[in-house]
Amino acid sequence: MAWYQIVLAAAVILTSVVITVLVMLQESKAQGLSGVIAGGADNLFGKTKGRSYEDKLVKYTKWATIVFFGLTLGGTLLFLFWVR
Repeated sequence: MAWYQIVLAAAVILTSVVITVLVMLQESKAQGLSGVIAGGADNLFGKTKGRSYEDKLVKYTKWATIVFFGLTLGGTLLFLFWVR
C-alpha cells in the first residue's frame, strides 16, 4: 500500500467521523408540519440567518460532506486510472 493511499484512507475516515459528530450535535427537527412552516419562515427571513449555533453546524456539515464526497471520488478515480 502506497503512502498516498494511507493518507487518503485516513482523510476519508477522519472526515466521516467529523460528519458523524456534526450530525449528532444538531437538534432534531421532528416538530411536525406546523413547526416546519413556522420555523422555516423565521430562519429564512430573520436577521440571525447563518449566525446561530445550529445554522453554523448545518453549514459545517454541508462542507464536510462535500469534502468527504470529493475525497471518495478522488480516491476511486485514482485507484481506477492511476494504480493499474
